[in-house]
Amino acid sequence: MGFRFYDTLVNEVRPFTPREEGVVRMYNCGPTVYDSQHIGNYRAATFADVLRRSLDLAGYEVHQVMNLTDVGHLTLDDIESGEDKMELAARREGRTAWEIAQAYIDEYMLVVEKMNWRRPLAYPRATDHVAEMIEITEALVASGHAYVTDAGNVYFSVASFPEYGKLSGNTVEALEAGSRVDVLDEKQHPADFALWKRDAEHQMQWDSPWGEGFPGWHIECSAMSRKYLGDELDIHTGGEDNVFPHHECEIAQSESFTGKTFVRHWMHTRHLQVDGGKMAKSDGTFITYEQVEARGHSMRALRYLLLSAHYRMPLNFTWDALAGAESVVDGLDATIRTLTSDAALAADPAVAERCAAVEAGFLAALQDDLNVSAALAHVHDLRGFVNKHGPFATADADRVRAAFAYVDELLGLDLLTQDSGADGDDAAEIDALVQERIDARASKNWARADEIRDELTGRGITVEDTPDGARWYR
Repeated sequence: MGFRFYDTLVNEVRPFTPREEGVVRMYNCGPTVYDSQHIGNYRAATFADVLRRSLDLAGYEVHQVMNLTDVGHLTLDDIESGEDKMELAARREGRTAWEIAQAYIDEYMLVVEKMNWRRPLAYPRATDHVAEMIEITEALVASGHAYVTDAGNVYFSVASFPEYGKLSGNTVEALEAGSRVDVLDEKQHPADFALWKRDAEHQMQWDSPWGEGFPGWHIECSAMSRKYLGDELDIHTGGEDNVFPHHECEIAQSESFTGKTFVRHWMHTRHLQVDGGKMAKSDGTFITYEQVEARGHSMRALRYLLLSAHYRMPLNFTWDALAGAESVVDGLDATIRTLTSDAALAADPAVAERCAAVEAGFLAALQDDLNVSAALAHVHDLRGFVNKHGPFATADADRVRAAFAYVDELLGLDLLTQDSGADGDDAAEIDALVQERIDARASKNWARADEIRDELTGRGITVEDTPDGARWYR
């Protein structure tokens, strides 16, 4: 069975076939680095990571690129009259736009590590690829797909591309009917979008055939994806808000420039809500990794929560939901920690069969439009099997660990590398405290038992009472 993905262009699930057998060229719209990224941004990046890991798991050679937008993203993209978000942030924080970009790129890379997203082939910055944007813009002007205004601004002419609107379903006529009249002075059509802008007040400026200026937002992704992945992409992803205008404009300018199909498969993830509404700093629902960690939650739990819902379904974040995800991750850790082997036992063929079935079912679910819920059901089936039937023969225990390692290629929770607590300078001391707690419970000295548990908790030690006795871990 091969992969089947929902394609936004045709609005249906269809088989995925890359242009080159065994190789996937994938471009993910990345962050605009004018502010801290929030958990809604994390969901889009986690979706891209799950897609990448699924393709890796199936044996594809994945060439993945995720851009960093550090210039040209306007606050009112639909009418091309807004302020660049980088400039807005620079004024807000009293720093230069360049300093803003570097600060939030550094912060984003910290989140990449915390969320355990696999690194792509490249994280290109828009400001490093202005020459490529100018090259495409010049060609579009020369071919009649773009025009230069008296003010030196360059716009793409949507009338020159009859298929404009094929991704989003917007028609040129409808866009014209709903346009803002007060911004039409220099544009031939209200839906025309900027490829190059002139603004003497803009901090970021580059020389161009049309004078000093800066690129429009949409041209950036066309230029960077082409440089690193070629004229034709197998997959392009983004949030649902990218469908229009951003991805619609990418299609128009790229296909007008190359004469080729820009993207074979478009995939978009739904927004994340917080407590049933949009995130907003004003009401405290703009949540970043700092808030998550300040409440004592792990980024592993956040990762699990974000990947557990299907990418095309809404996901409502609550702190209770995150606590539930924490419990699930703790349960998986506990299962693996307590996975014991007994060399005296004979191998049971049923264990290998069960593990193979879990792995096959897990991948098949992912191939079905990234049905992560179904994939996770196989993970928890394995967990239940292990909890019920252990201990195992040594070979069987190794096979179970291999199955957990297989599913963790997607989960990214580093399940087999969590600290069991067995080592450390204080291990003997903790062993003694755990034994004292066991003795206190046996003598019904509940106050002392609770006192020891509290002390251990304060030292970052968790004690689990199992049918086989008390176990502890860090």
